[in-house]
Amino acid sequence: MELKKLSEQAIPQFQEGISLLLSRWSALQMAVDNEWGGPNSRSIALQLASDIFNWFALSKELYIDDLEALLDDTMITLNTEAQDGSIEEIAEKLMIMHEECLEGNFGSIEKLRQAIHNTMPVRHIEQVANDDESTGNEDVDDVEDMDDEGASKMKVDAPTVSSNLIPEQAVKESRPQTTDEADGWVTVTSRKNRSRKN
Repeated sequence: MELKKLSEQAIPQFQEGISLLLSRWSALQMAVDNEWGGPNSRSIALQLASDIFNWFALSKELYIDDLEALLDDTMITLNTEAQDGSIEEIAEKLMIMHEECLEGNFGSIEKLRQAIHNTMPVRHIEQVANDDESTGNEDVDDVEDMDDEGASKMKVDAPTVSSNLIPEQAVKESRPQTTDEADGWVTVTSRKNRSRKN
């Protein structure tokens, strides 16, 4: 059985829909924005949009598992692991969008156009750390994050102390000083030993 092809009117609509959907995929956008796949992360994402369209246009049979594999392979190329089910969700939305475009229905694409300006999805992504792959630019990144005096530019919230916690000075005064503390070492007793003494 021959797969139905997109009409000339549907092709640019579907291509735009792919791009809109990918632009709202937070896992992909985080990988691109943070260049987790290196300096060419943006071009990898653009290539993904083209690969998805070609997959739909050239495949003899459309299986969602194959589309999920294409999405997952690209995310791996970007050193990103999406464990939030977003790969499956994006694949499903692409399959539905393709079916609608085959019928001449572009409603979901129009909804994406409108939604793109309203909200961004919640991000649940982590970068995959590859010990064997090094860009050689780690030292450069560290230097860029420092100011002229060698201090970090990173903003850090001041630690807050809850009123129900015992101040550090009171803890030090309540236990006897040992010679180890003068050297910066503190002997810690286990909870089992403390409960038996009482």
